[in-house]
Amino acid sequence: MAAKKDITITVVIVGSAIAFFLLIVFMFYGALTGEGFDLSATGGDKIGVIEIYGTITDSREIVRQLKKYSESDNVPAVILDINSPGGAVVPALEIYEEIQKVREDGLIVVASLGSVAASGAYLIACGCDTIIANSGSMTGSIGTILSYPVANELMDKVGLKYETIKSGKYKDVGNFARPVTKDDREMLQNLISDAYRQFAEIVSESRDIPILEVHKIAQGQVYSGAQSLDLGLVDKLGDYYDAVDTAAKMAGIEGKPKTIKEVKKRNLSIWDILFNNLAQVRQHLNLEKTSPKLEYIMN
Repeated sequence: MAAKKDITITVVIVGSAIAFFLLIVFMFYGALTGEGFDLSATGGDKIGVIEIYGTITDSREIVRQLKKYSESDNVPAVILDINSPGGAVVPALEIYEEIQKVREDGLIVVASLGSVAASGAYLIACGCDTIIANSGSMTGSIGTILSYPVANELMDKVGLKYETIKSGKYKDVGNFARPVTKDDREMLQNLISDAYRQFAEIVSESRDIPILEVHKIAQGQVYSGAQSLDLGLVDKLGDYYDAVDTAAKMAGIEGKPKTIKEVKKRNLSIWDILFNNLAQVRQHLNLEKTSPKLEYIMN
C-alpha cells in the first residue's frame, strides 16, 4: 500500500511539474509570437490603418501606432478607421495632440467615420487633414459629461452609514454616500465648462467655424453625416474605401493603393487571457461608475 501511495504522489508531482513547464512555455511563446509587421519591407508606399473602435479609455496603443507609422519611410499616410461613441477626456485629447505632432512631421492623416464617431471620437477626427463620413454616420455630440450615483437616501433606509475623514470640503466630491451640495455642483460645473471650452475651441480652429457658431451646434446634439457636411463638421461623404483613395491621392500614391495595419495576437499568453477576463469583469460590473469621470462621450 505504501509503495502504491508513493507512486501516486510521484506521478502527481511529476505531472504538476510538466504542466507548469508547459504553462511557462505557452506564456513566453504567446508573448513572442504576436502582432507586428515589417514596415521597412519593399513593395512601395502603403497607407497605414489604425482602428479606433468602442469606448475610448486609453490612448497609448493609438499613440504608439501613430508614432510607428510616422517614423516609417514608406507609409506617407494613415487612415483612422473610427467607430466609437467617444470616451474619457484625457485619452481623446492625447490622441488628438499626437495627430498634430505626426502631421507636423509630414504624415497625412485621414479620418473615416463609421456608424458612430461622436463626442471624443469626433474630437480625434478634428485633428486629421480630412474627415470623411458616411451619409448615415452618427457624429457630433460635441460636449462634456460627468455623472456618478448618489445613494445616501437608500443607505439611510437600510441603516448603513459611510464615514469619511477629509482635509477639505471638496475632497469627497462624488462620494455616493452623501447628497450633492450646491458648492459641489458649482465646482464640477466649472470643471465641465473648462473641458467643454477646450473641445469647442478645437472644433472652431480645426473646422474654421466661428466659436459662436460652434456653441450653437455643440450642445450635445447628434448629427448624421449628411447634416454634418452641411454644418461644416466633415469634409466629404464617403465610405472607408473612399478614405483610402483620398489618402492615396493626398500622398501622391499612384495606382491601386495598398493598406497595412497591425493584427491582434494570434497566440495569447496566460497573462493576456487573465487580464482580458479581469477587464471584461470590471466592465460588466461597471465599477468606475461609482466615482465621477470626465468624459467626451455620447450617452
